[in-house]
Amino acid sequence: MSKLNVGVIGTGYLGKFHVEKYARMPHVNLVGIVDVEKETAEKIAQNFETKAFTRYQDLFGKVDAVSIVVPTQLHYTVAKDFLQNDVDVLIEKPITETIEQADELIDLAKEKNRLIQVGHLERFNPVVEALRDLIDNPLFIESHRISIYKGRGIDVSVVLDLMIHDIDIIKNFAKSEVKSIHAAGVPVICSDVDIANARIEFEKGCIANVTASRISMKEERKIRIFQKDAYFSVDFAKKDITYIRRKEDGSDGIIPGMEIQKLHFSEGDALNAELHAFINCIQSQSIPEVPGKAGRDALKIALDIMEQMQSRMIVQ
Repeated sequence: MSKLNVGVIGTGYLGKFHVEKYARMPHVNLVGIVDVEKETAEKIAQNFETKAFTRYQDLFGKVDAVSIVVPTQLHYTVAKDFLQNDVDVLIEKPITETIEQADELIDLAKEKNRLIQVGHLERFNPVVEALRDLIDNPLFIESHRISIYKGRGIDVSVVLDLMIHDIDIIKNFAKSEVKSIHAAGVPVICSDVDIANARIEFEKGCIANVTASRISMKEERKIRIFQKDAYFSVDFAKKDITYIRRKEDGSDGIIPGMEIQKLHFSEGDALNAELHAFINCIQSQSIPEVPGKAGRDALKIALDIMEQMQSRMIVQ
């Protein structure tokens, strides 16, 4: 199988890791990286034996696929230009700023027979992959994604920065459209919302309570899922699942009539798995784990949450 020619657009905090992962893939030829900061791009390019560019247009005709790891407001323009030039794209989350932009990219990809994968990284966490075999019909889900203030990702609200990870996972498990949303959030340090909570009710009956903060004193990425006769407590950071379910023939000695299992997964590299999946989908012409439609669905819920929070702040 011939090597795939790949480029990385944006070499900031996350983009650097994309460069590193691609450079180590034997079936990938890292053609070049792009960043408006010329010195930064050249230094990284030198470290990974590739070429540096300051204009992404310079990669047209040279690459088969790109990772787009630029600020959210640039996602649409950059992705559109590459799709029009017959290049498959991995777009970091959120897919775009607006639903209209997301729809246009999805339609363009279909027209050009190109692939869009959206960078909802948590889908490739081994605990999420394990949950697919355990979750049947979730009734109630609660998630907490809180982070110490880091000064990055603040070009968007905490909903698009952090909460959207859990929105994507919850929507994927609920397998249902949204019926209603009740949300609240406030800006504390940044000009946009720093801490937010949303109650999402799905048409099939599942209810989710989702909290995200980027101004906490600790790091936490947890989700709890309740379904008939079973409860799952998931720690994304520690990569473990506590699984409690009804046991008809006795007890585990801790909770009467219930069995407790603890599942731990070895340290996996979610980004590496995500990028390998992207390359494999291109080579096999298969549908990505997180296609453009999934990114669009997560964005729609996130924007609805933000709209409701904004209306509450205006009233106050």
